[in-house]
Amino acid sequence: MSKISVILITLNEERNIAACLASVQWADELIVVDSQSKDHTAEIARRFTDKVFDREFAGFSENKNFALQQVTNEWVFWIDADERVTPELATEIRRVIEKEPAVNGFECGRRAFFLGKWIKHCGWYPGYVLRLFRHNAAHFSDNKVHEGLILDGTRSRLQNDLLHFTDDSLEHYLWKFNRYTTFAAEELETRGKKSRFVNILFRPLHTFIKMFILKGGFLDGIHGFMLCLLSAGYVLIKYAKLWERARWQRVSGYGGFKK
Repeated sequence: MSKISVILITLNEERNIAACLASVQWADELIVVDSQSKDHTAEIARRFTDKVFDREFAGFSENKNFALQQVTNEWVFWIDADERVTPELATEIRRVIEKEPAVNGFECGRRAFFLGKWIKHCGWYPGYVLRLFRHNAAHFSDNKVHEGLILDGTRSRLQNDLLHFTDDSLEHYLWKFNRYTTFAAEELETRGKKSRFVNILFRPLHTFIKMFILKGGFLDGIHGFMLCLLSAGYVLIKYAKLWERARWQRVSGYGGFKK
């Protein structure tokens, strides 16, 4: 019978970690890589598994690839702390790997909740993500943010959704917003992108129109409106930080974001 490992990286996730790990206790192995959390994340995780690794945050991809190196089973399921595997999805995962499928990976739909509401539009659902894969057939890309799996071979899709409780408060959203826009700006710079005025002016507007009108975000009510507006703001700040970085380099030779 094929066995499966679940991998998870964490940083100050004490409010999420217990529910997340409880939803994957059916797995044969749980691996948590904690980035030196200042709260009780690691302590709570050790209630579910003895494979909790304390490791300085070296980037999302680096830490997830480190987690992959600790895996001892053929199949791996990757999950984030704010996600939950439903009993139906767990049963399906077990069933498909026991059939010894010809593919090396499976995507699943992700049912994302923003401020407590399931967002059915805005381009968010079903938002298929590759999460179940053979250990020796995949690794994480080196993107600073929104890293993904690079899979060797073919893939298929699961029928049941993964639950994603992305942001339960605006305070939490804005905390992530600041962190992730910095990572995104750094990645743009690494790729040689420039923060031209046209990007700052029109890319946020394009994002809002695409999500709110073309992707039907207006059907999600006030939650959809706020999400589309904040997403446009994310694009604006990402390019503004790229502009700021270039400006500081020109003015003072400073090589990083101003503190």
